[in-house]
Parts: sequence; C-alpha cells; structure tokens
Amino acid sequence: MRAGILFLIAAAVFVLAQGTGHPLLFHLFYLLAATLVASYAWAWLNLRGLTANRELLNTRAQVGRPFEEHVLVRNESLWPKLWVEVHDVTDFPSHQARFVTGVSQKGSRHTRVRTQCELRGKYTFGPIHIRTSDPLGLFHFQKRLPTMADVLVYPATEPIHDFPLPPAELPGGIATRRRTHHTTPNVAGAREYAPGDSFNRIHWPSSARQQRLIVKEFELDPTADLWIVLDMQHRVQQSMAYRGRRSEEEGAYEAEVRTPESTEEYMATAAASLANYFVLTQRRNTGLIAYGQYREIIMPEREPRQFYHILESLAVLRAWGRTPLQQVLAAEANRFSRQTSLIILTPSTDAEWVKTGLRDLLYSGIYATVILVDGLSFGGWYELTTVKAELTAHNVPYYVLAKDQPIGATLSGPAGVLERWQRPYVASV
Repeated sequence: MRAGILFLIAAAVFVLAQGTGHPLLFHLFYLLAATLVASYAWAWLNLRGLTANRELLNTRAQVGRPFEEHVLVRNESLWPKLWVEVHDVTDFPSHQARFVTGVSQKGSRHTRVRTQCELRGKYTFGPIHIRTSDPLGLFHFQKRLPTMADVLVYPATEPIHDFPLPPAELPGGIATRRRTHHTTPNVAGAREYAPGDSFNRIHWPSSARQQRLIVKEFELDPTADLWIVLDMQHRVQQSMAYRGRRSEEEGAYEAEVRTPESTEEYMATAAASLANYFVLTQRRNTGLIAYGQYREIIMPEREPRQFYHILESLAVLRAWGRTPLQQVLAAEANRFSRQTSLIILTPSTDAEWVKTGLRDLLYSGIYATVILVDGLSFGGWYELTTVKAELTAHNVPYYVLAKDQPIGATLSGPAGVLERWQRPYVASV
C-alpha cells in the first residue's frame, strides 16, 4: 500500500517535471524512483538465506502442565536482517509462537514459547511463515516453510485414593486360562528358557534336575473385567460456552467454542483418573466404551500400556455421538459377563437409560457404579433428581460431579447409595 502511494507520487512528479521542465522536480523524481528500487532490493535480499526450525521437546502433553516449543531462525547469507517476523501457525489453544527479531550475518536467533495446556486434543503445528520488509516498510516479502508436527494433549488426571467396587474375584476362583507375561500367583506350567525371559521367572529346582534353564509360565488372575462407559451423546452435553449444533443434512458439526468448563471435559478427566487408579494402582483388567465421533472400544487389559492407550483415546474423543446411552448399553451387553463391573459416566437427566438399559444388565448379575455430571452447574436447565431416584431404587451407587468441584476428592469419597453390591438387582414380586 505504501509502495503504491509512493509510486503514484513519483509518477505525478514525473508528469509535472515534463510539463514545467523544472530541475528540482526531476531531482525529486529521481530520488523517489531510487527509494522504490532500493527498498525493493533491500526487502528481497532480506528474505534470501532465511530458514527457521521448530523443536518440540515432547509430542505428548497433558492438561494442566506446561508445553514448550523452541523456534530457531538462521541467516545463512552475508546480508544482515534488521527486521524479521516469524509466525508458527498452530491451532493449539493460547499458544502464540509469533515474534519479531533481527539476525546478523551468518547468525541465528532462538526463542522459547511456553504455554499451559488447557484443552485435550490433537493439534497441528505448522507451517512456519517468515515475513520481512525494508527499513521504510514499503515492500513486504513472505516465505512459507511447510514444516509440520502434531501434538497430542492428554486429559488431566486427578489422584483417586479409594473408589470402592464389588469384589473382583470370579465365583469359585475360576482360572481364565490366558497366558500372560505379567507375573501372577497362578503358575500354568514350565518351559525352556528363551532369550528375553526375566531371571526371576527361572525355576531353579527344575533347571538343576534337567541341567538347563527352565522358566515358569503364568496365567491371568481370575478377576472380573472392569469397563468404563462414557455417554458421549452430543444432545445431553452442557457447556459454559456456546457449542455448535450438528447439521442433520451434512452430518458435520459447525464451529464451536470449546472450554474446560463443560460436562464433556469433566467426563474425560474423570475417566482418565479412573483409568490411572484401576490400571496403574489396582492392576485391574480395565476397558473403555464410548460412542463419540466414532465407536471406540478398548478391550480390558491390566498392563501399564493400557493406561496410555486409554489416554490417547480420550485425548481425541469428542462428544459428537448420536446414540443414546441406553442403546450403547444394549449394543455392548454381549461383552459383559457375569460379575463384570461397569463405571458409567453421563450427564443425562433422562432416567430412561436406567430403566431400559442398565436394569437388564443388573438382572444378568453385572455390577454398576454411576458417575453423574451435573449439567445444571454448567448452564443446563434440568436437575438429576429423577435419575438419582431411579438409581437408588435399583440399589446402584452413584457419584455427582459439579462445576468447580475436585474430581479426585469427590470420587474418593462415599457414594450416594449406602447398601452397595449386596446382591444384583431383583425385581419385586
């Protein structure tokens, strides 16, 4: 814009100089023309030899913890750069990797950007834009460096000290007959040592008798599976910010404003905290079921890698589902055997899912604990009174999470039903 105005002024001066023949006007025209040419050449040379690199200290982060990005700008030419603007484009919330600097000849500049993670999700970094100009700001040149990187932000986890569940042992101590690399009290047999076997699995008496190393093989403990079920139906969610409505014709979501103060984020944090407690602390076979933007099923395991598997799933899982909770429970009922434990997280205020979905599972001897997220505290219109009354009638323990309430401390306290797991629900005659 400035260069265009200066060009028009130079053209007008040239016309006046030709019409009047005054030497001062010719000198002024030469000065303006030389300024335009010199500024263009300066800005063009300023962009030559500039490169930028991004260094992410970790491609995995967690809500509530800081995330760092390092941006290095190099000048590989002999022409010093007096003004360079660097912008690393990203959709990472509150992250602004944009700065202006100068770089000497054959020099470099390093900048560190530190951001507190606020929202879980998968975010993209790049491309990097380098913009420069001449000292007068007449011409601007820009270079686009297509360097891309992805960062996965896990949901936060809060410590849970005690979350009571029904007994994990299967009736009669029935063995599962599943081999495992994890050491358990159930020895399934012995075999010859193979490279990579741990020394603490060597059975020395058998090795001494057979004059070769013999190791023990183990089976999984006879424990019931634990399933964490998330109600990710879009219609039942509540948020303190505006949430876009789904287009029924196009099957896609409009733009939405995400905020940590929503039932969706509270459920993700509670599920991650429960996975941390049961997988890493209790070593329970824990799985995950959620119908969000896609059907997510993680089969129960007890190894530590299962916790990170669940975290990765929760990081990208969104409450964009259309399937009601009662239909989710009915569709996945064949995965639940007798004595299976369910932890159901939902903000739904409709008690129909208890009457039609959960009741049939209770009939079959499945235990359940429900975590209700109070949508009224997130700007909703309806209370959980009906759902709590229905759960009490079915003798199902429940917890209630509200906005600004500590999740870990709440789930470590007593549930809403005192008589828990004495027996499966039996209809009155």
